[in-house]
Amino acid sequence: GALFQHSMSSKKSIEELLVETGERDRLKEMLRAKLVESGWRDNLKEHCKEVIKSKGKEKVTVDELAAEITPHGRCMLPRRAGPAAARRRRVLRIA
Repeated sequence: GALFQHSMSSKKSIEELLVETGERDRLKEMLRAKLVESGWRDNLKEHCKEVIKSKGKEKVTVDELAAEITPHGRCMLPRRAGPAAARRRRVLRIA
């Protein structure tokens, strides 16, 4: 009802503010850098290669690959990034 609508309106306002101020791009770049620095990106890339190799290059679809690597990628997120990174990830999913 009204609470849900208010929440969606607030979410949209936050999205707009993040985009307008350039903060969304800055947060994305900071998160990307931390993931590269921690080895997460390389780890996920290797996992992709393993999945493709095991299923066969011609047989695996992008959807299947995404379904296979998403849980792996999430559990491999660097712990040291902590709650602040989790908040940033949520913000980035909004937009």
